[in-house]
Amino acid sequence: MSSTADVIIIGSGIIGSATAYYLAKKGVSVTVLDAADAIGSGGSSRNGGGVRQSGRDPRELPMVMWGIKNIWPTLAEELDTNVEYTQKGNLRLGKTEAHLKTLQKLTDSAVACGLDVRMIDGDEVRAINPYLSNEVIGASWCPTDGHANPLTTTLGYYKKARELGARFITGEPVLQIKKLKGKARVAVTPDGTFEADKILVAAGYDTRALTLPLGVDIPMRKKKSECLVTEAEPPMFAQMLGTAEADFYGHQTTHGSFVFGGSTGLEPFGLMAEAVPGSTSLSAPCTCRGIMKYFPALSDAKIVRTWAGWTDASADGIPVIDEADGVPGLYIACGFSGHGFGIGPAAAYSLAEVMTGGEPPVDLAPFRCTRFKAKI
Repeated sequence: MSSTADVIIIGSGIIGSATAYYLAKKGVSVTVLDAADAIGSGGSSRNGGGVRQSGRDPRELPMVMWGIKNIWPTLAEELDTNVEYTQKGNLRLGKTEAHLKTLQKLTDSAVACGLDVRMIDGDEVRAINPYLSNEVIGASWCPTDGHANPLTTTLGYYKKARELGARFITGEPVLQIKKLKGKARVAVTPDGTFEADKILVAAGYDTRALTLPLGVDIPMRKKKSECLVTEAEPPMFAQMLGTAEADFYGHQTTHGSFVFGGSTGLEPFGLMAEAVPGSTSLSAPCTCRGIMKYFPALSDAKIVRTWAGWTDASADGIPVIDEADGVPGLYIACGFSGHGFGIGPAAAYSLAEVMTGGEPPVDLAPFRCTRFKAKI
């Protein structure tokens, strides 16, 4: 097999599919290659669906704030897909004074960036969401945060990109990226080669193995993330929930089920050997016990399914969104550290601008891959 295009994108998650769409809108020919047999089968289908600004690193805030203002409100219409975007706020919960100090620090840094977020006490928390327990003594409250459906959002971008001529090939792992005349131009797969003027690697943690032979190392680690979904419940609340320690997060979907994620504390211990991450009988009960302390009204809710996936956690907790240093034609989008879904549309829009010689809507300097280089 041999194929040429203006741009090759490696990875069909929210970043890859959305970038393909925004490039195709500009008349750019795009081929998307993915090792998996299904679109968005990595982190883009294995997350809690948060579209939030609160609790983020200040370096990420301008981009996600731009996306929430300019992309998310009309995304369903643009993609002709119900992405289930709900903008009813985010409560980031605290149960101890230490939690409140953490939340206050995050709030102060977000306010300095212009975000509408404030600290509230336990009574105000329960006035917004009466189902939360009395253990919650305070929270940060961001009324412009929300949530959406990762599956339908990624699928919507994929569908629209294809309508505009983008080509998606699944079950096609990229083994190597080769240079021609000093530029990254060729993606080698078991079935042949694909050639393009520019190559974007948006393959999560697997990005590192593809860029390292070209002299570009993005320091990342695999972090296991797990989610669960309950049976449908009567409508209870529309906010996104999170915690100061980021050990629990979730929301109620438009059809009534709850989607929750969380950490167990067991993730670093022996689980990295798994080729494909799976849920275990230990993890879901740990998450559920944490949820019930915050949200006792769900104590009897039945779990329908659980799932797990790898998060590509960068060394400093924010992504790389950049043309690779020293490798013309190679672009990288990885290391989203569990924050990739909500920021994904804005990141993809920015990449499409940069790759076509345009001006991104926000400064991408904080996301340069050169930030990891040793300072001499």
